[in-house]
Formats: sequence, C-alpha cells, structure tokens
Amino acid sequence: MASNPLRIAFVADIHANVWALEAVLADIQRQRVDTVFNLGDILYGPLKPRATYDRLQALGDLLTIRGNQDRQIYEATEQDRRSNPTLDYVIKDLGDAPIQWLRTLPPTAIFEEEIFLCHGTPASDETYLLEDVASGGPRLRPEPEILRLVKSVRHPVIVCGHTHIPRLVSLANGQMIVNPGSVGLPAYSDDSPVRHAMETFSPHASYAVLTKTAAGWDVSFHKVAYGYGIATQCAASLGRNDWARQIATGRV
Repeated sequence: MASNPLRIAFVADIHANVWALEAVLADIQRQRVDTVFNLGDILYGPLKPRATYDRLQALGDLLTIRGNQDRQIYEATEQDRRSNPTLDYVIKDLGDAPIQWLRTLPPTAIFEEEIFLCHGTPASDETYLLEDVASGGPRLRPEPEILRLVKSVRHPVIVCGHTHIPRLVSLANGQMIVNPGSVGLPAYSDDSPVRHAMETFSPHASYAVLTKTAAGWDVSFHKVAYGYGIATQCAASLGRNDWARQIATGRV
C-alpha cells in the first residue's frame, strides 16, 4: 500500500492575534497535515502577545523562523518603547521568557534540502521577495528581480511571508515561491521603502498547505473565518483603531 503524501502547513504573520491562530490551528487539524512551519512576525501587535506565545509553545517543537518585527521586539531600546506605545505594550505583556525565545529563532531554515524558509527574502527580513510597492500597492516583481533577490538559493521551493498577501509564483528555472498570507493581520500600511498599503479585502485568516506528489508540490490556500470582533475590540481598547479596521475589513 502506498504511503500517504507529505503534507506541510505554513503559517506566517500571526501578529499576536491568538483568536485567528486558534481558528487556523483548528482548520489545520482537519487538513491532517504532518507538520506545521511558522514563518515569523509572531508576537508584535496590540492584541494578545503572551497568549499567542503560550498557544504556540503548547504545540511542541514547531519549526519557526523570526520575522522583522520579532527582531524589533528584542532589539527595542528605551527610546523605541517611549515612541511606540504598541511596542511597549507587547514587551510588557510578554515578559522575559518569550523575548528570550524570539532571540533563539533563526532568520531562515531549510527542510530536507527541498524547501527554503524565509520571512522576507533569503538575505533580508525586511525586503519583499515577490512584490514591488513603488506604486503604493503590491505589484508582482519581474522575474529577473525575483531571481536577484533569491540570490544563490536553489531549493525547489521557497516559502516566505512578510507581505501578508497569499501568492504562488513559478519561475522559469523550475523554482516555486509560496507566500501563505497572514494569519492575524489581513491588511496594513507602512512607510518603508515608500508609503504603501497591503490589503487582502477580507478579514479571513490565511495559511497554506503544501502536499508532495509524484508531479511536484501541490499548493492549497486556506482562508478561515473566525470571530474577529474580539480582536478588533482589543486593538481599539489599546488605541489602535487602524489595526481594528484592518482586522475587520482587510482594508487600510
């Protein structure tokens, strides 16, 4: 009898939204995957950082890499905390153990020499791999630009996060790049590298499942409904009406 194909769930950009995480984990359980990988930006947000950490720790030894805002937490200075009340709230809510855990996370990882995991690009947790935002919104980069950012990584599959936009791109060289989207924050705006907005136009929590077949890797994107009202209330109570709107609508 043939063995069942390998199935891996990928989550990214949870951003302290423990309610979205719970819904995604329940859906993943129904998918009967073999393992779950976490692509970073885990605990930053005006929501429930410590509860999110505790829920992830309950899963056991989960392959996890860090994102740019995970690094922002443990690199924060007193000035950073004074100028960013959300960052200060996150650090106070977490306590020491979660912050020390973030310090241990690698920037990238490799699974069985076949899948390369990064948050942004192989070389940077702050650069978008697939999207150019010079126009103010996400547009797919030309393939030569993607290959330049991939650099020397030649694994058949690259999985990234950071943009919060679910996407699958196949390159002419046979490589496949997958972004599973965001578990906890379906839209946001940023000033770097230019002012831009990332929007999915839906409050659904997002993740992806890769299934290994004889023909290659199947990719399925999953958009999970959950009771986001409690998350929006939490964000609003901490003075982040922008996060509340983004969580509720997937729009900036």
